[in-house]
Amino acid sequence: MSSRFITFEGIDGAGKSTHIDALAQRLRNTGATVVCTREPGGTPLAERVREIVLHATMDGLTEALLVFAARRDHIRNVIEPALASGHTVLCDRFTDATFAYQGGGRGTPMPVLAQLEQWVQGTLQPDLTLWFDLPAELAAMRRAQARAADRFEQQDLAFFERVRAAYAARMAAAPQRFVRIDAALERDAVARQIDSLMKARAW
Repeated sequence: MSSRFITFEGIDGAGKSTHIDALAQRLRNTGATVVCTREPGGTPLAERVREIVLHATMDGLTEALLVFAARRDHIRNVIEPALASGHTVLCDRFTDATFAYQGGGRGTPMPVLAQLEQWVQGTLQPDLTLWFDLPAELAAMRRAQARAADRFEQQDLAFFERVRAAYAARMAAAPQRFVRIDAALERDAVARQIDSLMKARAW
């Protein structure tokens, strides 16, 4: 079975993490070997960087440099070996999140992020990106009900509106890779969108 690299994207509170395990099980039922991972994180080193990024105060460029450093370790030690072995990789966030949060949210210049993307991952891109899209106001309500906020989740609505707009721009630039999921719907309705997508692709 050929390898697949599927990423899950969206602003905090979009509910994407809820659906990763379900998709992993669906794919395993078809005979795929599935690796579930996340960014920032996925390796011991990258998880240490994650804690710094989520809780230490810094500017957008510093965030981006740390996230790409963690991504380099993640790619070399988890993603590339899994894909080379013919496995399916499901990743909770990848480079699109950096363009959305550090680019759109923090204002780090997009050409800088594009250069870092090229240096760190070369030609590696997801085969499919599921963008869990919903209004920033609804995402904020969901976050408030679910957990204590980290440094990113404490940002105001304007920040998350910029993040959402940056995701939309990434989708417009790579429509063959992105699929928008209406994450404002109830959980079962979101799951049906994903199931229909997988059936349409015979995955």
